[in-house]
Amino acid sequence: MESEILMKMNRRVVRIFLDVLILLKLRNAPLSGYDIISYIHKRFDMLISSGTVYSRLYHLERDGLIKGELVQRKRVYTLAEKGRETVKTILGMKDKILGLVLNIVMG
Repeated sequence: MESEILMKMNRRVVRIFLDVLILLKLRNAPLSGYDIISYIHKRFDMLISSGTVYSRLYHLERDGLIKGELVQRKRVYTLAEKGRETVKTILGMKDKILGLVLNIVMG
């Protein structure tokens, strides 16, 4: 029962923070949608639909946080300047974010 609850919470958190996960992962290297799906699968042991990932990538690109370009017949994404600033802000607030999660869990 405990592992099932943890698995469900893990899935919810990954889905909710998918845009943040993508931005944080893109700070290391350019990635395709397939690379992001593979990363989520390996890191969090969950399969996420390509529609979910590509939809989020589209919104991040439309918001000016990432840039996509065709490289050898696949779209590869990198952080835009606005995305780098957003990542820097998120990393600077990590203690506040952890505190928020702890506050939710502790009630």
